[in-house]
Amino acid sequence: MKERINHLQKEIDLMTASNLDELEALRIKYLSKKGEISLLFNDFRNVPNEDKKEVGQLLNDLKNNAQNKINELKEHFDSLQNTTQENDLTRTAEPIKLGTRHPISLVREEIIDIFSRMGFTVADGPEIEDDWHVFSALNFAPEHPARDMQDTFFIERLPDVLLRTHTSSVQVRVMNEQKPPIRMIFPGRVYRNEAISYRAHCFFHQVEGLYIDKDISFADLKQALLYFAKELFGAETQIRLRPSYFPFTEPSAEMDISCFLCGGEGCPFCKHTGWVEILGCGMVDPNVLRSCGIDPEVYSGYAFGMGVERITNLKFQVKDLRMFSENDVKFLEQFESV
Repeated sequence: MKERINHLQKEIDLMTASNLDELEALRIKYLSKKGEISLLFNDFRNVPNEDKKEVGQLLNDLKNNAQNKINELKEHFDSLQNTTQENDLTRTAEPIKLGTRHPISLVREEIIDIFSRMGFTVADGPEIEDDWHVFSALNFAPEHPARDMQDTFFIERLPDVLLRTHTSSVQVRVMNEQKPPIRMIFPGRVYRNEAISYRAHCFFHQVEGLYIDKDISFADLKQALLYFAKELFGAETQIRLRPSYFPFTEPSAEMDISCFLCGGEGCPFCKHTGWVEILGCGMVDPNVLRSCGIDPEVYSGYAFGMGVERITNLKFQVKDLRMFSENDVKFLEQFESV
């Protein structure tokens, strides 16, 4: 036993490693439950009683020396690693600043979270679409202005292929592929051939929603949108629905919220009306249901859509839409704490 202890002690005194992996292998070899030192402790019961005190002391010293040697080598590697990090010549001379999510992403995720709590799931679809999914299936008349080149980006030499003008095209795909009940939202980027200015851009982001089931009414739509408005803009928010027209919904409405800056009393932000428009909505037109293979005599549903930039403008009072796509660091730094 003493010879084995002395032999292991010499090995430990000469122990070295070139990296942390080798060091871990040495620790396992000597100090693990099945390591060589542990095996010596297991054989200690075979040592004669008159030698147990001496051998026990040697075993304890061996184990402590091995642990100290392992710790010493580990500290050496840690110090080398810290030195390498401190002297990294590839690092920038300026302090590295933490980034933040884009304001459009912040608002889009908040919208998705609110509707997710109401049972809506998220669906996505292609940004390059065909005429049927973008217009025809949604009850757009053949002579509708949206089909003109001055309003929509068509793919050259492919007259029926275009950049989607709304995420309603994803609604069509979902209705074609799934049977009711359907309760989904459709966030995504859309494109329209518009002059770029402080209030308009050739691309922007939308979140649309669709709920189709038996016995769905306009009251269900109003209640869902009221909950959404209160969650997004505050518990005191009120809504109003004004009659409007969309090819794919009937009846249709524009939804306004009470101005959260003046509390509805009137200010320059709401043009002294006390109300701010945020989205369009309505009951899904029976022709749309029929074109997607859903029986309008059995099922009904509602749909809504909003521009994420519009909502972001309201929440953060950004006056120029172009700021969202110009990658201005000073502008984006304002949202570090959001």
